[in-house]
Amino acid sequence: MPEVISIINLKGGVGKTTITIALGEIMALNHGLKVLIIDLDPQTNATVALIGEDIWVKRNIRGQTLMQLFRDKMENTDIFSAEEAIIKNVSNIGGGINGLDLLPSSLDLIDLQDLIINIPVSRFLPLKPVTVLAEALVNHLSHYDVVLIDCPPNLGLITQNGLIISQHYLIPVIPDVLSTYGIPQIVSRLGRLSNSTGITISPLGVVANKYRKQNIYHTNQINLLKLREAEGGYCRLFNTIIPETSRAATAMDYTAKCMNLHHKYGYEIPYKAYTALTEEVLEYVQA
Repeated sequence: MPEVISIINLKGGVGKTTITIALGEIMALNHGLKVLIIDLDPQTNATVALIGEDIWVKRNIRGQTLMQLFRDKMENTDIFSAEEAIIKNVSNIGGGINGLDLLPSSLDLIDLQDLIINIPVSRFLPLKPVTVLAEALVNHLSHYDVVLIDCPPNLGLITQNGLIISQHYLIPVIPDVLSTYGIPQIVSRLGRLSNSTGITISPLGVVANKYRKQNIYHTNQINLLKLREAEGGYCRLFNTIIPETSRAATAMDYTAKCMNLHHKYGYEIPYKAYTALTEEVLEYVQA
């Protein structure tokens, strides 16, 4: 079975999707791993960054996104097929990366997620709402070495579907007060989820992203995160600190066709940081 990692923060805008995609592309290209990215975020940023908006629209209409999976469970239909929904060899690098696959999200999940929350629990009992994704992928996960799950910035039922199949979770943060504020809530809530469901999911650690060296508050927050590793319950602050750079944002533009990783992420920044982070992640999950 693969190493399954959920990438999560309760605050948006911390670079969660960018880190997920960079990890997936580098694992596939530099390490020869077979990787599945699952986009659980209704914003669909990872999906559009890996296949483009035009392809996403067509697949969404055909029910080949995660929206259809959850809609099937609510409407007692059977349209979704994981085999048809998973897109092979995605990315804007070289026309697609061999071994990097995507299970796409949908903007329609925004409304559907609200409906799921409002439906009485008794309506869902026979459907096991937190295991919908696990049941859909039961025959597919074993095809991969690593699965990366881009989670929404909340701990609702759709997020829990990703967490329930994960052995690890990774918390990207901007090293400021606001984006690190939710770390204790994530650690505590996932601990309760683990206890209540019997799953084993442990923190890989916190990744400092969009770091500005000249910002004294960023430096102070990094020092605090390092000092609080043991008491904070998040295991560690990764040694790799990812600097703020416009290159990371522009790399997510699918229309910008790239020849290789260096063309996409530069020869220095943020390429070196992303490759170092990937090596750290693989070291910790394989330890």
